[in-house]
Amino acid sequence: MKKIILFIWLSCFEITTNAQINVSINENDASSFIESYFSPIGRSFGAGLNNGWYNTAKPHKILGFDFTMTLNIVTLPKNAIYFNPNNLENFSSSNENTPTILGNGDGNIILYDNPNDNINEIEFVMPNQINIKNFVPLPMANLGIGIGKKTEFNIRYLPDIDFDIGNLNSSSINLWGIGVKHDLLQWIPSIGDAIPMSLSLQAAHTNLSSHFGFLHPSNNINQEVELEVNATTLNIVASKKILFVTAHAGLGYNSSNIIFNSNTSITLGKEQETITLKVPLDLKFNSENEFRTNIGIRLNLAIITLQFNHTFSKYPVSTIGLGLSIR
Repeated sequence: MKKIILFIWLSCFEITTNAQINVSINENDASSFIESYFSPIGRSFGAGLNNGWYNTAKPHKILGFDFTMTLNIVTLPKNAIYFNPNNLENFSSSNENTPTILGNGDGNIILYDNPNDNINEIEFVMPNQINIKNFVPLPMANLGIGIGKKTEFNIRYLPDIDFDIGNLNSSSINLWGIGVKHDLLQWIPSIGDAIPMSLSLQAAHTNLSSHFGFLHPSNNINQEVELEVNATTLNIVASKKILFVTAHAGLGYNSSNIIFNSNTSITLGKEQETITLKVPLDLKFNSENEFRTNIGIRLNLAIITLQFNHTFSKYPVSTIGLGLSIR
């Protein structure tokens, strides 16, 4: 995945030209710039985490189970690849399409006009981006088990794995999640028994922790950050099985929040124009909340299942999966 970050939450940073100047930066300015540049990777993870929880609305019978390996592929919208510094207070640039952490292209020159300091505008250069993909893959293992009362309990897990996107290095992620699926038609037997389909309420929560190493392209400084994403989803799911094919559709609500950590300073710039940023712990980005729709299909080959579904949202997600299902 991809490269160095720019962090500016601080109370002060240093710019090195021919002399060193201490500058105070507005905290709100700093956090808004960091979020614009870095949040797309957290938001793409959040979208991926809220998918792959179901491939049918029908819960397992008691002690029935399925084990499924899924790959959620998040497609990046344009506003995840570029951002416009001119939309941020006190920042400006001659280029309205500055690459985010998931973008591609040369780093642009950014000007910061500090309202609390009687000095000239501060100029710094964003890192070059080398991500040539427009998607983020997220694999995971999922287990569902029937616990009675037409209710299914779900868990998912991914141990520490290494990954690579762009010029991110020494990167790893791990995740866990829990969920539940409950049949709704059982509570209206006179009507539910006559409806030739399954209808369930599904809810789940996933936590992802990640570690990134960023190699600054200009000064070869290794820098490290941590990212934690919590994603929650609530859905109404309907499905219909005909022979060995199960079609399903869902309507739901997604929510995700992102916490960014760095125990070090982040350095940006080139040659003599260098900015060193001190980053505090637990920088929280704004929550991402949205409604989404989902459609998909599952092929039932004896106890083997193959699935594909697609979610329509700000960060569209396609899910493919292979599993074993009994009862």
